[in-house]
Amino acid sequence: MNTQKFNCKRLKEALQFREKKMTELADATGISKQSLSLYANGGGITFENVKKIARALCLPIDFFISEDLCTVTTGNTYFRSQSSATKKARNSQKIKLEYVSKMYEVLLNYMNMPQLNLPDTSSINIPENFIEADSDYAFNEIEKLSILVREYWNIGNGPIENLQYLLESNGILVTGFKDVNTDIDAFSQQITIGKENVYIIALAIGEKPIERLRFDMAHELGHILMHTWGEDNEDISKDEFNAREKQANMFASALLLPRETFSGMVSAYPNNIDYYKVLKEKWKVSMQAMMYRARQLDIITANQFQYMMRIMSKNRWRVQEPGDRPGEIGDTIFQAALDILFEGEYLTVDKLLKEFGKYGIFLPQEDLENLMYLKEGTLDQKSKVIPFISVKN
Repeated sequence: MNTQKFNCKRLKEALQFREKKMTELADATGISKQSLSLYANGGGITFENVKKIARALCLPIDFFISEDLCTVTTGNTYFRSQSSATKKARNSQKIKLEYVSKMYEVLLNYMNMPQLNLPDTSSINIPENFIEADSDYAFNEIEKLSILVREYWNIGNGPIENLQYLLESNGILVTGFKDVNTDIDAFSQQITIGKENVYIIALAIGEKPIERLRFDMAHELGHILMHTWGEDNEDISKDEFNAREKQANMFASALLLPRETFSGMVSAYPNNIDYYKVLKEKWKVSMQAMMYRARQLDIITANQFQYMMRIMSKNRWRVQEPGDRPGEIGDTIFQAALDILFEGEYLTVDKLLKEFGKYGIFLPQEDLENLMYLKEGTLDQKSKVIPFISVKN
């Protein structure tokens, strides 16, 4: 093997992708940590050792001998539960989202995707100073923003039936990862393709019910609309991070439970916990989030809210509410695109994988399907068509 073809950057990426340390790779391959560090910094490597590394990290050999030819660049990433998740876990999800964005760039060669369509928020002034982050002024500005979004997207004042579809049809990508560290709830990333910005929201799919997944989507939309994307969250203080998280939660509550209509409905029986079970079915929001919103709108007092939370704890509903079951998101825009391309015979799975390979994307089928949140077997069979995107001429 020509040692010059080994892409040393890919070794670092692979370790991040698999959440592995160099010492773990050394133990798995029998290659010394010193040699692996040498390879990661551009030192010569034998083909036998490339095979050992690829096998240990469950990646194709081509992954390590290819160049990244994608033009997409990635910006900041917002993580929920950032303080509890390890840096290794966060870095793993960052690199995975980067591969999602690369696959999206390739698919843009074949498909017309929805353009990013966000309202002009220049009239909204939400303070990012953590001291004022949850002030009455900030709360009122966030309320105004939630109304602006509903008006701009023409979704009225009732429950949002399909938030994922709403986001995707307005140019925000949504995907779900099934192998996410349990300390990570959801995360979003800004990417740039050419001169266009695109946002990706990734949800941790597992035991979380659909009501919480919907709240996570709305929370990440709050970051997209309200917060700075030109800096790394690793560089901001814990207080600043917590302030932004609080604001994103306030926005999610305001968007999913609009003041006028939700207030009118919840006010009928605001202290009746069983009533919140009924409201949960209508609004598709967790009981606890609705209680929080009722308190936020002064429909219930602080004492009433605390009493209901104690009842929720006593019934063990803080972790699992009545009606909760593991949630799934619907077909992603990646699923829709590939269904159209495969159904119409514009591409075969083999041609798709070769096209990915031209851009330096070499991943096992399981990883590809997981990153794009495809149905199991999508990359070896065909599925249905979804209408809001079209094939490029």
